[in-house]
Amino acid sequence: MDAVLVGTTLSFWVIFVAELGDKSQLMALTFATRFKVWPVLIGITLATAVVHLASVGIGFGLGAALPTGWIALVAALAFIGFGFWTLRGDTLTDEEKSKAQRATKSAIIAVGTAFFLAELGDKTMLATITLATDHGWFGVWVGSTLGMVAADALAIVVGRALGRNLPEKAIRYGASALFFLFGIWLAIDAVRRLT
Repeated sequence: MDAVLVGTTLSFWVIFVAELGDKSQLMALTFATRFKVWPVLIGITLATAVVHLASVGIGFGLGAALPTGWIALVAALAFIGFGFWTLRGDTLTDEEKSKAQRATKSAIIAVGTAFFLAELGDKTMLATITLATDHGWFGVWVGSTLGMVAADALAIVVGRALGRNLPEKAIRYGASALFFLFGIWLAIDAVRRLT
């Protein structure tokens, strides 16, 4: 049970940080200006649960097949890469903006479909795969799903309260710094396992 709690907690915070300033937050805010908040959050939750379930399946399979020291080293490099990716910033493409604007049917289906497609190959999916290589799949799945939904809900609440004047640069720098710290921590752990 402790392993599930550790996997859930770690995954929650890693994915929460990964979402800060991500295009998913921009999509959540865009959808929330068009639809009621609850259907938007339900759509985000359903899409995230499906994508992250596939992610933990991939990560769990890799973790069982590869030595943990090397996995930790690759994870460290991945998190440092995520730090640079986050530092670079993320924006919605014109196609993603038009999908958010066109959605007129069920809000849950529109939001869920858009989020499912946007998250495929995104850094949060890759981070979830990375976490699942070293932690239990269930805890990582629950934590990563809750972390993403919490970050997107925060974007909706803060975005509605402050309008479009969010301190995007400060959020991006803070999230990047946390990714670098996670990467360094994982690198130290990898060196300890390999020596």
